[in-house]
Amino acid sequence: MTISKHYAVIGAGMAGIVAARTLVQAGHRVQVFEKSAGLGGRMATRRSPFGTFDHGAQYFTVRDERFAKALATVPGLCKPWSANTVRVLDESGRLVAAGLPTNEPHWVPAPGMNALVRSWAEPLVAAHGVAFEKKVLRIERGPRTGHRWQIHTVGPDTDAGHERHAYPEFDGVLLAMPAAQARELLQNSEIEGDMALRIDEVQVAPCWTLMLAFPQAMQPALSSLGPQWNAARSTHHRIAWLARESSKPGREPIERWTVQASAAWSQEHVHDDPDRVQAKLMRAFSEVTGIRAEPAHVDAHRWMYAQTTQPLGTSHLWDAATGIGVCGDWCLGHRVENAFVSGLELALAVA
Repeated sequence: MTISKHYAVIGAGMAGIVAARTLVQAGHRVQVFEKSAGLGGRMATRRSPFGTFDHGAQYFTVRDERFAKALATVPGLCKPWSANTVRVLDESGRLVAAGLPTNEPHWVPAPGMNALVRSWAEPLVAAHGVAFEKKVLRIERGPRTGHRWQIHTVGPDTDAGHERHAYPEFDGVLLAMPAAQARELLQNSEIEGDMALRIDEVQVAPCWTLMLAFPQAMQPALSSLGPQWNAARSTHHRIAWLARESSKPGREPIERWTVQASAAWSQEHVHDDPDRVQAKLMRAFSEVTGIRAEPAHVDAHRWMYAQTTQPLGTSHLWDAATGIGVCGDWCLGHRVENAFVSGLELALAVA
């Protein structure tokens, strides 16, 4: 018989929600802390007057049987996308190769990439098990027992200043957050052990993302605006990926593009002004796609921790003696499925 314990999960992205729901299914109590106002992490969807943009993860593949079984709990939510006809382009936009080596299906939730995590998190949110806009500052031993954990958070600005709160007391704490942030929290909390040193080995690159909308393409005369493919990997020194958002199932029909910069270019320009980044990426977008029209909507987003270049090499870290664990896509790579496996396997180790 499972003895019910109380766990804190820091981060409400794919890994965090999967870990939380797995622990709840095992009979434990869970409180999730999320620093932003929403769910999903990089499985993110941004709204605009012209439709949505999946400005983080673009799609996912299904290779793990456990992931397939989990997706079966939300039938019809995720749909195949024709990105399996992805093109690989050179610097000037010329076709280098068509199709992926495995030609495996690409899947997207509808109406946006965040829909999957939101669906899985619904029972947690309904039970008030997710605290939004709560950035965790440190973890420390609780004053009453000396062996359970207390979570110290800061909330958004108010008229009275930052809202600070301490949440007692947890049997364990799972850090489902970017590697650099997990390492910083462990160090700020003065938690002993080699976990922070292990995380130091991980390297994750940033990514600038450009979002463009062309409502004029809805006019009959311009119905063929741009290339005849829906997604492409690119060897352009600025751009690594382009996707026509309006080609994804369950999306609005207005022509919209998401452009993700290369890891090297993003790192070089990580602290640049967003307007400058927009101008440079728009120029590269025109070079690759041939689209010279002026977009009606332009936006840019910087992901500080996007593509894992050196993963941890194991699905998670768990210290049963202290009750501290870490998980995230960066443990195994940077794919959505990596995040799922990481969160699941950490929770199974804990439970």
